[in-house]
Amino acid sequence: MSNRNNLANKTAARERIRAERERQKKKERLRRQLTAAGAVIGVLAVAGGIGYAVMKANEPKGWEAAKEAKLVRPAHTQGKNGTEILIGDKKAPQTLEVFEDARCPACAAFEQSSGKALIKDIEDGRYRVRFTMYTFIDDHGGEGSKNALSALGAALNVSPEAFLKYKSALYSAKYHPDEREDLYAKDSELLKVASEVPELKNDKAFATAVKKGTYDRWAMEMTALFGRKGVKRTPSFMHGDKTLVMPQVPQQQMTQAQYNQLAQANFKKMIDKEFGPAKGSAGGDRGKGGSTGEGGAKGIREGEKDPSGAH
Repeated sequence: MSNRNNLANKTAARERIRAERERQKKKERLRRQLTAAGAVIGVLAVAGGIGYAVMKANEPKGWEAAKEAKLVRPAHTQGKNGTEILIGDKKAPQTLEVFEDARCPACAAFEQSSGKALIKDIEDGRYRVRFTMYTFIDDHGGEGSKNALSALGAALNVSPEAFLKYKSALYSAKYHPDEREDLYAKDSELLKVASEVPELKNDKAFATAVKKGTYDRWAMEMTALFGRKGVKRTPSFMHGDKTLVMPQVPQQQMTQAQYNQLAQANFKKMIDKEFGPAKGSAGGDRGKGGSTGEGGAKGIREGEKDPSGAH
């Protein structure tokens, strides 16, 4: 073989080696670039995941989230955000205000002893009632007051009668739990109580509203009324700008029936003193004005423009 051919062969071999080295270098550069890009994407993904997790962790949950939910007002309400629950004949001469909390044991005692007398006065047109429902007992642990209030909103959406009957059932001796037992935080418990109310027993829309928390935001709006007109205890009663005081049942040994009888008598005594005797009693005539009370309060009428200026 000539020297010329050997030189050509060697030159060709060197070119192949150089080309292979260049190809390997390009391949290595591409690998490093892809690795770096993957690392950046991984970091961004992790950062994004952490950011999303932090965002989700900081999002309000439960009843805090309910404050931001869409407000759905129950039917048969009025006023700002539907927080005025006025029940009774629009022609009734006066408005009694009742403040309660669904978990309140004293409210349950009042409802069990005097709830029927209150409803009878409403039906007779002696006065209308504005119910303001508080949930402050939840502040000491639990969420049953708010959950029950949301369910009461669902009942009110059905009818004022359903609201009154459901409230009575929630406060009944059969169902009302010890305030330390947060039973009303469970939708199943609220629906079990509702099965006692004919207007709610087979109402699927009501049951769905309870389960979905349709009126949770409304319940939070009601909760925000705590301290309205200076009232921070339940049950409380007001007529216009006047706080009504119910005589106390004597502290003595008695049966539950005896206690209920005395408590109802004291409720009627308080109401008669403020609104005048009931129809059928001496000098009484329901639905024709009633007393303005010792403080001269005129009560509240349409739109709840009460003389104290409180909302």
